[in-house]
Amino acid sequence: MDKTVIKNVKVITPVEIVENGYVVVENGTIVEVGTNYIGADAVDGKGRYLSPGFVDIHIHGGGGSDFMDGTVEAYKNITNAHVKHGTTSMFPTPLAASKDELVRAIKVYKEAKKDDTIVCNLLGMHFEGPYVSKNQAGALDPRYLKDPVKEEYEELVELSGEDLVRWSIAPELGGALEFGDYLKAHGVLPTIAHSDATYEEVTKAFEHGYTHVTHLYSSTSTIVRKDGFRHAGIIESAYIIDDLDVEIIADGCHLPPCLLKLVYKSKGIDHVALTTDAMRAAGQNVKTSILGSLEDGQEIIIEDGVAKMPDRTSFAGSIATTDRLVRTMVKQVGVPLKDAVTMMTKTPIRIINKGYKKGEIAVGMDADIIMFDDDINVSYVMVGGKTIIDNNQ
Repeated sequence: MDKTVIKNVKVITPVEIVENGYVVVENGTIVEVGTNYIGADAVDGKGRYLSPGFVDIHIHGGGGSDFMDGTVEAYKNITNAHVKHGTTSMFPTPLAASKDELVRAIKVYKEAKKDDTIVCNLLGMHFEGPYVSKNQAGALDPRYLKDPVKEEYEELVELSGEDLVRWSIAPELGGALEFGDYLKAHGVLPTIAHSDATYEEVTKAFEHGYTHVTHLYSSTSTIVRKDGFRHAGIIESAYIIDDLDVEIIADGCHLPPCLLKLVYKSKGIDHVALTTDAMRAAGQNVKTSILGSLEDGQEIIIEDGVAKMPDRTSFAGSIATTDRLVRTMVKQVGVPLKDAVTMMTKTPIRIINKGYKKGEIAVGMDADIIMFDDDINVSYVMVGGKTIIDNNQ
């Protein structure tokens, strides 16, 4: 029997932080959670926090690699870079690209999922584009942006099978509502992204399965005036529609602390997921990088703790890691630690809604566990009951 006991930790649950706690793991599953453990042969947490492993719902790369590179080696580099910071599960996100590149991305994901040397859980793919608004392109390559093409997306969904769990789309585009119905029928979550949608278009999209907003405030519409009248956009819709989930890039750059606080206070932890939107430069100390594939990506610059387009007109994804997101929410925004952790663990798992036994420290859940100190410095990582990092000395 493969058994590990971790004691003398502050266990973070969605409800409270339990002092002097312990967990028992057997064969990759949490089988006991309690307090005041008495016994030998236990990992001593030395009073650190014990948390579910962080779940990154939207990630493009890290460690010098991007999921669009088209190799299993890229997956290894990315997961190795992010697991050090507490990420135990992720949803690899290819950018808007040609159909051939997206087909390659699907095939490589399937290969990577079978490779037992990859240290993070790969929970499913997330496509960002190419069916989004050119007016809200942000850092997406405008060469590939277009209205939904039925024959194309049906082929990609069929090829993906159960590996595609989410697709980010601008719902105001021609055919996007039909596309949302198709995705929902095939178990894929359609999400609102890179869009100029009005409130009326968002409410209609919500009825067609678009129940989540990709990186709120980033390439999402807001109030505009037409003939003197004001029209609400995606940002206002997110606050009005109670059951519309959102994700935020909480790196302290994409959104200032005041807006992070507004989202947290208005939507609540059950409807807000933290995400890195990290590109290949995450975990590196570099000044330039490539967004997207090495062969066909865009050059970007790194400064002020964020990736930018060379003309500095927009950000180009983040270089954040999940521990930085939690740290920002706690240290800069003033969010309670248990709430920040919930938005980085339980809530993203709930949003994707695939029945994963992840995101909580509880009996019967998968043993994806991390430990960190008061400054969210990660010292211990367990994935599926296997210790990946142990720096608790």
